[in-house]
Amino acid sequence: MQGKKDYQEKLFAHFQLSERVPEHNFYRRLKGELDLEFLYKLTRPYYGDSGQKSIDPVVFFKLCLVGYLENLISDRDLIQHSSMRLDILYFLGYDIDEPLPWHSTISRIRQLYPEPVFESVFTKVFGMCVAKGMVSGHTQAIDSAPVKANASMDTLELKVPKEDLDLHLHRIRHMSAMDKDAAPIRQSKANKAPKSQQEISASASELQSIKSRNKKWSKDQDQRPGAGNKGSKYTSNKTHYSPTDPDARISVKPGKARKLNYMSQLSVDTGHHVITDIKAYHADSRDSQYLPDICKRLEKRLHKHGLLWHNCIADTGYSSGENYAYLEAKGLRSYIPPHGTYKGGTDGFNYNKEKDHYVCPQGKIIPFKKVFYEGVNNNKKKEYRASKKVCIDCPLRSSCLKKSQEKRITITYYVEEYERNNTRVNSARGRYMKGKRQSTVEPVFGTLTQFLGLRKINTLGIKQANKVMHLSAIAYNLKKYLKFTQKRVKSGAGMLALFFSVKKSVYKLEKLFLMNLKTPNYKVT
Repeated sequence: MQGKKDYQEKLFAHFQLSERVPEHNFYRRLKGELDLEFLYKLTRPYYGDSGQKSIDPVVFFKLCLVGYLENLISDRDLIQHSSMRLDILYFLGYDIDEPLPWHSTISRIRQLYPEPVFESVFTKVFGMCVAKGMVSGHTQAIDSAPVKANASMDTLELKVPKEDLDLHLHRIRHMSAMDKDAAPIRQSKANKAPKSQQEISASASELQSIKSRNKKWSKDQDQRPGAGNKGSKYTSNKTHYSPTDPDARISVKPGKARKLNYMSQLSVDTGHHVITDIKAYHADSRDSQYLPDICKRLEKRLHKHGLLWHNCIADTGYSSGENYAYLEAKGLRSYIPPHGTYKGGTDGFNYNKEKDHYVCPQGKIIPFKKVFYEGVNNNKKKEYRASKKVCIDCPLRSSCLKKSQEKRITITYYVEEYERNNTRVNSARGRYMKGKRQSTVEPVFGTLTQFLGLRKINTLGIKQANKVMHLSAIAYNLKKYLKFTQKRVKSGAGMLALFFSVKKSVYKLEKLFLMNLKTPNYKVT
């Protein structure tokens, strides 16, 4: 018999969320595992003693976590989505007739709490993963990825030097047709950048390189297809800034368009892919400049939970002699491939380590002269130089010196650290570590950006961006925590050990039984 459902809303109904949310539901299980009661004491200093009550700090963090677990980066969408889900309401501690907080309250409280509060929640969840046996600690993989900032390239403005802006444009910039108007394509509502960000801080050599680059663009940019599109012009952090989000920086990856980004530095444990550290940095610096700061923070967190760190895995972007020496001083083994430009010395010249000098193919000695710093990053280098008299009668003078009058060899100060690292990288274990990095930290970044709300920073400022990254990492670790099950070894070793243990116990019992059966010798009188 065919049925037909007639709906008539009841005036009174008996309804309990605990009865409707299944036992195996993700948010029900998370509610039973995640204890955030410590937040009441931690956030108490940020509230006054009078006025209206704010939303519960635990509810705020749970709402934020729901946003990243559901891949929602809008606070409006988060409240609307949560109000329609029974399991989320149960996780938050709200009944079906209770209204959720206004979306603007989420934004205000996110700005109210400082970064250490968000980091404490991350550390709490990380401690849960450690207690469950998910973190080995001995090997950490480090990588970075740009995350789009909440600012548009159309609002970029030119930095102003101390002299007049028009004079600066005439002297430095060779403008194309679309660059003649110094005003941005879209005016920002307010200029939030400090004075230091609006003025040019680049050196003369950096401005000269920008000048030549713009000159090249001025020749071919106006004629190429798409040159008339909005925003199609060369931009640099040396000459432009964002008035909307001054902390955002212009960065580009090969094959990608220039964007205003933040740099997310991520550390992942190779045991079960648990995120051990994450932080937002400016996107206009090299990864190698951030490695010491990452290591200090990561080592402190691992030692706090009783874990020892031995191996540091990273890609070529973190390669530098200073970093190799720093990791060795910390007692860490680095598996970081060097840059392709690295050379241990000059081909054909032998190095004498004891006397610290080079010997050329003709047997002439090129002694050590000085230690100096070179480049924008102040790279520490050593110089070996022979006098003019040494090379004046050399038959290889024309091919060896070319236009120079004396032989000069410049190498990095950290050659030995480079060589020890290269030996590890090129070994069988080094190739294994490379595979570990590619299968560990890179998929984690993909998960964060595609499924856990880190495709874009929905706040302004690097401090707020750091909070966003911590919340996304917390959501990732919680999902790993609830899915984790202790793996058991599928082999006969356990059964074999049990067999010998039982056999040994039976033998002891049998021996004891036989001893008790022996009757004592009585002396007959």
